[in-house]
Amino acid sequence: MAKIKFSMIVSDMRNKLNGSVFSKNRAGSYVRNKVTPVNPQTSFQTAVRAALTAASQSWRALTQAQRDAWNTAVANFTKTDIFGDIKTPSGINLYNALYLNASTLGGVPLTSPPPLSSSPEVPDVALTADSAPQTFTITSGLGAVPAGADWVVFATSNQSAGREFVKNQYRVITVLAGGTALPYAGIADYTAKFGALVAGAKVGMMVKAIDNTTFVAGPSTSVLEIVL
Repeated sequence: MAKIKFSMIVSDMRNKLNGSVFSKNRAGSYVRNKVTPVNPQTSFQTAVRAALTAASQSWRALTQAQRDAWNTAVANFTKTDIFGDIKTPSGINLYNALYLNASTLGGVPLTSPPPLSSSPEVPDVALTADSAPQTFTITSGLGAVPAGADWVVFATSNQSAGREFVKNQYRVITVLAGGTALPYAGIADYTAKFGALVAGAKVGMMVKAIDNTTFVAGPSTSVLEIVL
């Protein structure tokens, strides 16, 4: 449903309402027709749904005392919403988020909420994407991924060079464990997911750090590059 923030007159509106979608870009607020996407039942969709189902089943398997602890811990995990307002997740939402992060890293999901800690961050990263020879290299000012966090690397398939919005195209291609040396040659990971890079196409890369003990994720960093 649409989200509305009121002043004396409506000052902002987001999400869907009936047949319209409300959003905002650098030019200001706008509204467009709602389009219902097809459901191709891809392997990616199936895997995400299976993971969500497993998380929900795991939540139900907790004791009531454990669920109470997650419900209490949410005050430590507030976020800022699209309007800049502070939002607090529910206990099950917090549990599911950390469960999925643990699954992504191949770790064992927590049954008790982690203590309050700072979120890991990814410094500026850069991408070199070439078609001949095929190259997909992740670089950073760091010599290695910090030991306390793993980096989840997302990428897009070859996109039109003029395309700017690729957020819905990102897929996980690899996880770089803490201590992995940088630069990292990720071309094998990329081609296994999407096939060969195409000269002149645009590809996106997004990197998110997840604490490998608490499974708390930090903000992501993304870049877009034209394949040479």
